[in-house]
Amino acid sequence: MKQLALGISPPPQPTLDNFVPGANAELVAHLREFQSGDFAESILYVWGEPGSGKSHLLQACTGLHAVDNVETLNEARQIELFNAINEARQSGGKVLVAGDAPPSQLPLREDLKSRLAWGLVYHLKPLTDGERAVYLRAEAERRGMRVPEEVVSYLLTHVRRDLPTLVAILDQLDRASLELKRPVTLPLVREALKDMEE
Repeated sequence: MKQLALGISPPPQPTLDNFVPGANAELVAHLREFQSGDFAESILYVWGEPGSGKSHLLQACTGLHAVDNVETLNEARQIELFNAINEARQSGGKVLVAGDAPPSQLPLREDLKSRLAWGLVYHLKPLTDGERAVYLRAEAERRGMRVPEEVVSYLLTHVRRDLPTLVAILDQLDRASLELKRPVTLPLVREALKDMEE
């Protein structure tokens, strides 16, 4: 008989404190200054591959004019962002923008690309496998899960290693472990991954 698992471990709200910085500690420090108003620049642009944490950082920086996935903006939204950047530069405001490429490579209006390059531009560096392993252990512990090292190693060599994917897998493992009343082991991981693919 399967036990139905309740959603007992909702993910924490994104903050700068629960972001896994890896090689991005300088960026996180600048974002703290940027958010508190102690940073001279009006524009901060962050770019990186999907799953690198850009959305987490933008959600963590509440109170700022923030635009995620800038590469997807239509013409009207590009004009809005261009105007917001100009206004921020004149009034001392702050604009935080994230995208998937450096400003010069974005599929945007030339004047907007140049505005994004005016500020501080950061490439969000991906986590190493060691940093991902530390994250997996900490997140499992936060949920009250016991995850053996062989499971962590297996996940880092057999699935996509971006944090959103790893969190989704932990969700599935947590649910499967509770429903089946089984500890998290490699056989359970293989079953859960097969269920996720179906």
